[in-house]
Amino acid sequence: MAAVTLFLAGDVMPGRGIDQVLPYPGDHRLRESVVRDARYYVHAAEQRNGRLPQPVPFSWPWGSALQAIEHEAPTARIINLETSVTRARAFAAGKSVHYRMRPENVPAVLAAKPDVCVLANNHVLDFGRQGLVETLAVLTRAGLGTVGAGHDAAEAARPAVVPSGVGRVVVLAAAATSSGVPVEWAAGPHSAGVRLLDLAVHDLKEQVTAAKRAGNLVVVSLHWGSNWGYGVGSRQVALAHRLVDAGADVVHGHSSHHPRPIEVYRGRLVLYGCGDLVNDYEGISGFERYRGDLRLLYFPSLDPRTGALLGMRMVPLQARRLRLQRAGSRDQDWLRSVLSRCSAPFGTKVESGDGVLWLTWHNSIG
Repeated sequence: MAAVTLFLAGDVMPGRGIDQVLPYPGDHRLRESVVRDARYYVHAAEQRNGRLPQPVPFSWPWGSALQAIEHEAPTARIINLETSVTRARAFAAGKSVHYRMRPENVPAVLAAKPDVCVLANNHVLDFGRQGLVETLAVLTRAGLGTVGAGHDAAEAARPAVVPSGVGRVVVLAAAATSSGVPVEWAAGPHSAGVRLLDLAVHDLKEQVTAAKRAGNLVVVSLHWGSNWGYGVGSRQVALAHRLVDAGADVVHGHSSHHPRPIEVYRGRLVLYGCGDLVNDYEGISGFERYRGDLRLLYFPSLDPRTGALLGMRMVPLQARRLRLQRAGSRDQDWLRSVLSRCSAPFGTKVESGDGVLWLTWHNSIG
C-alpha cells in the first residue's frame, strides 16, 4: 500500500506588501508605529534584491515552490493562511500589525492548490469579525477548504477532510494566545472567531481520538509560541505528546518566523515551528542570525494504515524579490546544520543532498 504524502507549510502571508504587487492591489494604508504604507515593504525588498515587475502574476510569490510541490505529488496540501481576505476598513484594535489581501487576489492562494487553509492564527481577524466573515466567504467561493475559524464556535471546531485514496486525512486546528491571538478573538456560540487552543485542549483531544478511531490520518495544526528562537517550552512539548497519545499522526506547528525543532514521538511527526513561507519581510532588518529569508516545504510520508512516519523530505527555498527560489548549497547546508543542532535533544537529525533535506530519527516511545 503506497504511502500518503502531505505538503505542510508554515505561514503564508499574501497580505500587505505582497498584496500591493499582485494584479489588484488593495488599500495600502497601514497603522503600524513606523510604517504607514504597505508599499514600503515592496520598496524595501527592491532595495535589497532588485526591482520587481508590477503587477506580478498570481503565481509570483510561490516561484520555484510550485514545481517542487508538484514533483512531490502530495495527497493533501495544508497551509497556514495568515491574512484576512477582505475589503473591510476597520482595523482591529490593540494590534500593532494588520494583514489584509484584496479578495480579487485570492488566485495567488489558489496557485499552490491548497486543500486546506488553516485560519486559526493571529492575523485572520486583523479587520474584525466583518473581515473574517468576508474571508470565509471569499475562500469558500474559491473552493478552498478552511479550518480553525468560523461563523461560530461549532464551525471553528469543525475539521477539514481530504480524501486520501485509501481513506481520509482529517485536519483539526487551533491557535494559542502565546502566538499573539487576543482572547476576545475566540469564536462564540453565536459569534465569528478562531478556535482558541487555551480554551479547547480537552475537546481537541477528544476530537483527535474520535477521528483516529474512525481510521483516519489525523493532522493537528497549531498556531503557537513566539516568533523567534529555537527553544521549545516544556508545556508545548507536553501538549504535542498528549495529542499524539490521543491519536494525532502529525502535529503541524507554526507561528515562528523560521524553522524550529522537529521531533518524532512514538513514531509520529511533531513540527514545533514550520517557519514562514510567503511574506513581505525581505527588506526588514533585525534578527538576521535566524536567516528568515530561508524557507522550507515539508513533505512527510505516512503509513496509510497506522499514520506512522515513514520519512520526510524538505525542500529549502530562499525569498528574493518577494518570490521563492531554490536555496543555494551553502544555504541548504546552513539549514541542515541549524535544524540538526536544535533538533538533537529530540533525537532527530537532518541530512542533505541533491537539493533536498531529509529527516532521520531514533525510535521513541516517549
